[in-house]
Amino acid sequence: MKEIALHIQTAPRTSRIRIGDGLLKRAAEEAASILARPRLFLVSDRQVMALHGETLSGSFSSAGVALSTYMAEEGERAKSFQALERLCAALLDDHWARDDCIAILGGGALGDLAGLAASLVGRGCRLLQIPTTLLAQVDSSVGGKTAINTRHGKNLLGTFHQPDLVLIDPSLLRTLDDRAMRCGYAEIVKYGLLGDAAFFLWLEEKGERILAHDAEALLYAIARSCQMKAEIVGKDEREAGQRALLNLGHSFAHALETVSRHAFLHGEAVAVGLVAAARLSASLGFCDDSVSQRAERLLKAAGLPTRIDSLTPPPSAAALLQAMRQDKKRKAGRMRFVLLKEIGSAFLSEAVGEETLPPLLRSLGAAEAAA
Repeated sequence: MKEIALHIQTAPRTSRIRIGDGLLKRAAEEAASILARPRLFLVSDRQVMALHGETLSGSFSSAGVALSTYMAEEGERAKSFQALERLCAALLDDHWARDDCIAILGGGALGDLAGLAASLVGRGCRLLQIPTTLLAQVDSSVGGKTAINTRHGKNLLGTFHQPDLVLIDPSLLRTLDDRAMRCGYAEIVKYGLLGDAAFFLWLEEKGERILAHDAEALLYAIARSCQMKAEIVGKDEREAGQRALLNLGHSFAHALETVSRHAFLHGEAVAVGLVAAARLSASLGFCDDSVSQRAERLLKAAGLPTRIDSLTPPPSAAALLQAMRQDKKRKAGRMRFVLLKEIGSAFLSEAVGEETLPPLLRSLGAAEAAA
């Protein structure tokens, strides 16, 4: 099976990305160059360890690397102050040092939590990401964003901390259910929408092969998504400008997650957010209605939600707007949106008036008032 190597060059380090089936079995060999001594602190959860822990442990055991394993909670429950404190305490109890390495075996929420811990212990230790979900493989494991949630909203406390190495093994996705695969697919669609019309067209023609676990299609989609993110992050690691394009649809998505208390999974919220961003762009005259129609058609074909009233009961426009006001992407007190000119061409705008948002949200099924 073909393997693909990418990298993100940021000051002062290079983050390496390897993509290919079977990399989990060779994890110790791949990670040898980032281990200052033969020990590794592994952060995972019980479900992931039951599926993949034996393979990973066997790889490092055969190489003489001692593993300290920490079990975190699953999903968004892991991203709290309390969970972060427990993990950091476990690292300090284990006498972890700056030149030691933390490995993350799991999905995006686990990567956010453990990545943040890795950025804090010793003011930043080495990090190995081994993502096990499609969403993490195409997006959250790459680029160095870490965060936890608070009562004020999603991902509002975090850091930028680049992983030294990301090992992406598409064969791990065979253990995912259909809902998890669809969530990752939403982020793949995002990349086509924001910067690659040819990739979006490929998804319209062959995207179902990704959800069917076609190895060639998965490798291409994962590699193209990571390549696009690597190029953007390499130019703008800390989201001063261009990197914010990666947030297409996410102002809406994070509000949906927060208000619904994560009844929508992240990828499901992103799917609705992409449609909302495309409709907003069209309503402001920046693109043709066909952009939102194509996006909605592609996401629907994958079985993803495209309307707010896919939630029962649907949240109100007022509640969503209030959550959006807490969004970390605000600048100079104004909301900042990623809008579309056409398929494959996105731009940033701080000139969207709040008065345009309630009608848009209601057109997508938001309730008039809180239930």
